[in-house]
Amino acid sequence: MPLTRSFKETVQARAQRDPVFREALLTEGVEALLVGDVDTGKAILRDYINATIGFEQLADATGTPPKSLMRMFGARGNPNARNLFSVIGELQRNAGVSLHVQTR
Repeated sequence: MPLTRSFKETVQARAQRDPVFREALLTEGVEALLVGDVDTGKAILRDYINATIGFEQLADATGTPPKSLMRMFGARGNPNARNLFSVIGELQRNAGVSLHVQTR
């Protein structure tokens, strides 16, 4: 039986090598939050953070302890707006992108 990588490892590997996928992951995570699917949004952003900046570097940039960030994006996390927008702002800066909200 061949060994396989976990889904998380597969997502991280692709995000590290594919800038289009990386940007789409960030966009999807934020969009999920905006439409009210907070659990999915947090899970996607957690994968994005792990695959890109990492929680230690994100903590340095935002001034929020790494363990607090990990809890914030965990299954039972409940981030407040100030912390959430601080993180999203830093993720945009780190990625070199600017996300915009558009009505449909």
